[in-house]
Amino acid sequence: MLDHAWLLAHIPHQGSMCLLDAVLDWDEQHIRCRASSHRDVGNPLRFEGRLGAACGVEYAAQAMAAHGAALAESGSRPRAGYLASVRGVELAVNRLDDIAADLLIEAERLSGDENNILYSFTVGDGTRTLLSGRAAVILDAGRLAVSGENQ
Repeated sequence: MLDHAWLLAHIPHQGSMCLLDAVLDWDEQHIRCRASSHRDVGNPLRFEGRLGAACGVEYAAQAMAAHGAALAESGSRPRAGYLASVRGVELAVNRLDDIAADLLIEAERLSGDENNILYSFTVGDGTRTLLSGRAAVILDAGRLAVSGENQ
């Protein structure tokens, strides 16, 4: 297990924006994380005292960042990624702040290369899926220059 201190040292999200508590397990294709920050009244994603279920996408994006960091060569800092798109997002609840259990965030790398990665993700409470979807991550947006632009 990788704790919150490890996350702060290895992903770009800092302070209260580091929403994950720990990486529970991972391998080349999957990662599973735990979070309790959805219950924190100081959560920076709350609006008017509520944390909408769509904010779960940020939890999933941080799990994806942690996956890249966990797979990075020892001692190297992983490249910063950009969430390029989310698709097929299904919300089973309206909000996350009223979920009593810790969140379990899972991401699975479906395909990709050294620059573009497609993940599927789920955020659940241990008994049910609260939201799910797919996300495309780009690691180096500069490499996506329109063909012919640099000619």
